[in-house]
Amino acid sequence: MTADPFRGTHTVLVTPFTADGTQVDHPALRRLVEYQVENGVRGLIPLGSTGEFLSVSREERAAIVETVVRQAAGRVPVIIGTGAEDTREAVVLSREAEAMGADGVMVIPPFYSVPTEDELFAHYRAIGEAIGIPVMVYNNPATANVDLLPATVARLSRIDNCRYIKESTLDPTRVRDIIALCGNRMTVFAGVLGYESAFLGAVGWVAVCSNVAPRLSSAMFDAALAGDRATALPLYRQLAPLLPFVGGPRYVSGTKAALRLAGMEMGPPRPPRLPLPDADLPALRAVLGGIGLLAA
Repeated sequence: MTADPFRGTHTVLVTPFTADGTQVDHPALRRLVEYQVENGVRGLIPLGSTGEFLSVSREERAAIVETVVRQAAGRVPVIIGTGAEDTREAVVLSREAEAMGADGVMVIPPFYSVPTEDELFAHYRAIGEAIGIPVMVYNNPATANVDLLPATVARLSRIDNCRYIKESTLDPTRVRDIIALCGNRMTVFAGVLGYESAFLGAVGWVAVCSNVAPRLSSAMFDAALAGDRATALPLYRQLAPLLPFVGGPRYVSGTKAALRLAGMEMGPPRPPRLPLPDADLPALRAVLGGIGLLAA
């Protein structure tokens, strides 16, 4: 693996559960990892928001990390979500991820305390100084109640290990502004707008839809990254009907429903999330059929 392997489409993995939701389904998780790697995804991110990281125990977390790292077997980088409200816990989780073979960690800001910029800097500095693998800062103000503005990101980029950002607002100009302020100190990954962000300088995409459509997602972003709009735009238009089912408030339930319809059972989401309503399944089936992903 290269010294700086983070580039292209990275799937933020769902966490498969058994049918009753009580246990992590590790055979299903191994199958999902293989499906991603075999279909061209460039990296894996378990225990992000899509992975229901707040709904698993510490023991389950460690087992998930072990399964994904072992199954990936160095073929693609594995970045572990280690966000926590308590800085001390985020440090412990990040050290644990590094010890278990992770290639990096992805850290959402503390999501309840609404920290000041000085507190955010101290939080990320503590994590960055505690580990020897890169930190991907995760900006998602819709869920974290904290918006890491480009000027704040520029300050965080002065922390040696804070080398990446997942920018998950719906404003692609953030990509432009982060690059302008940070230069080569911060590498930008899109968190939502993969197609648009690639043309503004993002070199990676942390995608939810690639759980379901890894080959299409990766091909689209690779073409956009190469500046090949003639190839990327038709692929984006194929992918676009899937996006409402794997975004918004139902992103976990919609993604798991899509995987089930595609022949890969991942179990239900954990409460308080509910499964995708049956009334939405016909439209989802039509979308999957349109991109050749509906199970026979």
